[in-house]
Amino acid sequence: MNRSDSINLHKIRECLNEREERFLSPLAAYTKDAIRRFPEERIDTGYRQHYAVDSDRILHSLAYTRYIDKTQVFYLVDNDHITHRVLHVQLVCKISRTIGRFLGLNEDLIEAIALGHDIGHCPFGHDGEAYLSKLSKAHGIEPFQHNLQSVRFLEHIERKGRGCNLTLQVLDGILCHDGEIHSHELYPDRDKTFDALDEELASKGADPSLPLTPMTLEGCVVRMADTVSYIGRDIEDAIRLNLLERSQIPKICVQRLGNTNGTIVFTLVTDLIKNSYQKQAIRFSRKISEALKILKEFNLTHIYLNPKIKPHHRKIKALFQLLHERYLRDLREGNQDSIIFKEYLSDMSEDYRLNNKPEEIVRDFIAGMTDRYFLRQCPQELRPRKVVGRF
Repeated sequence: MNRSDSINLHKIRECLNEREERFLSPLAAYTKDAIRRFPEERIDTGYRQHYAVDSDRILHSLAYTRYIDKTQVFYLVDNDHITHRVLHVQLVCKISRTIGRFLGLNEDLIEAIALGHDIGHCPFGHDGEAYLSKLSKAHGIEPFQHNLQSVRFLEHIERKGRGCNLTLQVLDGILCHDGEIHSHELYPDRDKTFDALDEELASKGADPSLPLTPMTLEGCVVRMADTVSYIGRDIEDAIRLNLLERSQIPKICVQRLGNTNGTIVFTLVTDLIKNSYQKQAIRFSRKISEALKILKEFNLTHIYLNPKIKPHHRKIKALFQLLHERYLRDLREGNQDSIIFKEYLSDMSEDYRLNNKPEEIVRDFIAGMTDRYFLRQCPQELRPRKVVGRF
């Protein structure tokens, strides 16, 4: 590429940045305001926009590749039509971008947050998160939280410990994405800095109940879309697995939201757009928000806490402890033949090795595993068998 080509491409980026100010909402996060922890001349002087670069860095990360075999809700079920983490992430991305387009927000930023929001999930979904959290606390480190781990992977573990150097706006959206918390409306907590991000990471690590709010409307959209994407989908999966009947869905939810995933998603997305257009917040109407809260409580009782979906939870919990103890012992004894040395710490940056306790390294290693990889590390006679077809 000669110099004139490079100059022309850079001018195209300038035109794209200028177009954002003409066509996006004045409430949107413009690319020109993106902040990185470490400046990169290749990006600053190049032709690609910041949030688009972040999307690609996440998409090409090893952690993103591992989405393919990570549990969403139902694990160890031999059914090809059940939602896995990778599909959930794609749905969040699509739904978020649809909302963002109608609200005049930055779709590149939305895409980057959505693609990276669940990077930190460990094997076997929220059950695995609970087991790993308990083991972490028992060994004197902060409890495991997948949103914090997502930021940790992207800042300190990917690229052999060098991290991806993503923008503040993307990392903040990932940290604050918690779709399990019910919110009627979200006003962005603007004007954050990397110092503020680091303080929130530390505070949330010490107190998992601490509420966090995204700094951009784009981050607020992803957080709302996280709920929109899973609430009806989990019901469809539960019906498919013979755990629920459609007639059990609360009548008020059926009246206000619908009783199929497609209708529920359409209703929620439409309501969000209507009530958030040219507003300072992302919000649902009162009636829709009330129905959504009831539906989330219904899902919690009838799906997520349903003992039928956890026939192997004792075995999985025991295997988490087994692997945690094995890898911690291997690190302390310097067992170079251990898989944690050969497949995880091999070529890892010296900074990562020196600045993390053995307990933290073990947590990172297990958190990054897919369900299948996790089970392959366990004695074959202890591995649970899949439920075939339906519960």
